[in-house]
Amino acid sequence: MNTVNSQIEIKTLQRNLGFKESLALNMIDMVGIGPFIVLPMVIQSMNGPQAIIAWIAGALLAFVDGCIWAELGAAMPKAGGSYEFLKESYGKFSFGKIMSFLFIWQTVFQAPLVIASGSIGFSQYFSYVMPVSLIQQKMIAGGIVILIFLLLYRNIKDIGKISLVLWITVIGTMAWLIFGGITHFNSTYAFDIPSEPSVFSSLFFAGLGHAMLKTVYSYLGYYNVCHLGGEISEPENIIPKSIFYSIAGIALLYCALHISIIGVIPWQQAAQSQFIVSTFVQSIYGSTAAYIATILVLIIAFSSLFAVTLGYSRIPYAAAKDGVFFKVFAKLHPTKHFPHISLIILCSVAFLFSLLFRMSEIISAIVAMRALVQFIGGGVGLVLLRKKNGASFFPWKMKLYPLPIIIAIAIWLFLFISTGIFALYGIGFITLGLIIYGIRAYSLSDFPFSVKTYHE
Repeated sequence: MNTVNSQIEIKTLQRNLGFKESLALNMIDMVGIGPFIVLPMVIQSMNGPQAIIAWIAGALLAFVDGCIWAELGAAMPKAGGSYEFLKESYGKFSFGKIMSFLFIWQTVFQAPLVIASGSIGFSQYFSYVMPVSLIQQKMIAGGIVILIFLLLYRNIKDIGKISLVLWITVIGTMAWLIFGGITHFNSTYAFDIPSEPSVFSSLFFAGLGHAMLKTVYSYLGYYNVCHLGGEISEPENIIPKSIFYSIAGIALLYCALHISIIGVIPWQQAAQSQFIVSTFVQSIYGSTAAYIATILVLIIAFSSLFAVTLGYSRIPYAAAKDGVFFKVFAKLHPTKHFPHISLIILCSVAFLFSLLFRMSEIISAIVAMRALVQFIGGGVGLVLLRKKNGASFFPWKMKLYPLPIIIAIAIWLFLFISTGIFALYGIGFITLGLIIYGIRAYSLSDFPFSVKTYHE
């Protein structure tokens, strides 16, 4: 174990999460409402059953990018994940201050929006079970955020137990859906591939880009365990294992689910379905089973929000401990030992967002905001950290270094460009963050305006 890095958190957070809990949190973070909403969009973007290519490509990106997260997470198992990685990689007294600030800057706005979007998606899918008005949808979305907060307001060991129960629900539901597809499989539907667009044409890659935005969104969360690094036992082993086991497991589930659905429902119909899982189950087992399946999907969506909120609540805490963010976020609960102020504020903002926003083009916005700083910045940062500290600094090392990093950065750039106008919004948001950092740094005589000299 990297003793220097892992012992820092002992007096603050408790390392009570083992492999089972870490894997469960990662997997329920990845499988939210996302795949059940985006599956028709992916089929529509790719214009046919060949949409499975987008799911495989998304898994490839998660795997190569997971190599970056596994190497960094095992070496620096602290609360905050990307915040710590960017700070150390780019120099904690120099450009690391800028990169880590930009990450927190994005997180403060993005995290509540991600949580709110999940709760909004939950409320929309709920309308299959019980038709509700727009105001009632908003009430449901806000209520979900409150319930998530109440469940997370406790010791991390208790949360680990809850995550295992939710994980069993996720796996059981997915297994039931896949079993239904296999036992009612129609190869005529599954392999009804249209002649256009032809593979490797510009139209094909344009469709792949738009489809991958949706599939990558559904895979996001494989790194969640890194945000909880300060609460994981044996992090140098458990963090890499949790990342790759969760990616492999979820990739198999997503691809199997895609094949199962298009093997039962013609892809033309599936591409237009608003409640694809409900339609799928109804065509096999009838209306009663469809209602049950919808309720299970809602449980999965809730489980994912549970894991997402848990991970995000540790990021402002880590930044506040370093004096980079408001000090109030650094407070731990006096008896339960978790960052309760961070959780309260995060959920409060998410609650407001769930009442104010609609879920439109939010997937593209999320990818555009994350791609440059968190993912591409993380890959470049790992190269810099390897040059500075040497390979011996890392208890877990990726194979074929630096090939996975090169592939990950290339795919992230492709996806960033595929977001269209949101790429410009993302650049503008980063620029605004740089301006705010500059004003703050100047007022505090901090980098690059510091008169002091530090050694990294």
